[in-house]
Amino acid sequence: MKIHQIIFSPTGGTERVCQYLVDGIALDEEIGTTVDLCSRAEAYEIPNLAADDITVIGMPVYAGRIPPPAKERLLKMRGNKSLCVVVGVYGNRAYDDALIEMGDVAKECGFRVIAGVAAVAEHSIVRAYGEGRPDLLDRAVLREYGEMIAYKIGTLDFTVPAIPGNRPYREPSKPGPFPIAGGECTACGKCAEECPMGAIGDGGKVDELKCISCMRCIAVCPKGARSIGPALNIISEKLKAPCATRKKNEIFLT
Repeated sequence: MKIHQIIFSPTGGTERVCQYLVDGIALDEEIGTTVDLCSRAEAYEIPNLAADDITVIGMPVYAGRIPPPAKERLLKMRGNKSLCVVVGVYGNRAYDDALIEMGDVAKECGFRVIAGVAAVAEHSIVRAYGEGRPDLLDRAVLREYGEMIAYKIGTLDFTVPAIPGNRPYREPSKPGPFPIAGGECTACGKCAEECPMGAIGDGGKVDELKCISCMRCIAVCPKGARSIGPALNIISEKLKAPCATRKKNEIFLT
């Protein structure tokens, strides 16, 4: 059995969550391919999956849904009836219908979903919410989740878990906020190079028709020159109540 990862992690939180989970699943198993859906590659390196392989599919939650481009890119994969864990990573507010949507898409791709995990990372826009997560406590919990998944596989229990969420899914959010370049910008091009959507042009200007507000450009800017301006305070205040308390990670196995 090999353990693969398919991730969409613009600001790094989802990648870290999935790696901690894999650390618990792996034990003596062979680590396989990691597919980065943030890449704008015309063709992804799709692993040749065997029926007893397991793939951890991780995506961030945007307003209770999974990012449409990540969904579109995942649908190019073929699961070949291999095992799968879907991981929804949210910014300490709620994951709403994202996890059940991920499970539906994975099934459509031909994966057999045997577990679902909802985990918390820093909010991609207001990083003060969920700050520092996944932290050391999260790491221990996620590793334990991985061990629980490995045990389920070891007992040949491939049942599909009950994953919370609603069908039809909640309405997607409107586009925005859109990052802008400040006076510290040196036009180095790092943001344009790293943007999953190819939405950044000359001078760091964003094409609002392409931008999905993933905040990757802010995360990778070497000068910290990008921001969403006054919108940050507005969104921060809006999220203050739902993000006030530390949310727990969750696992769904049965």
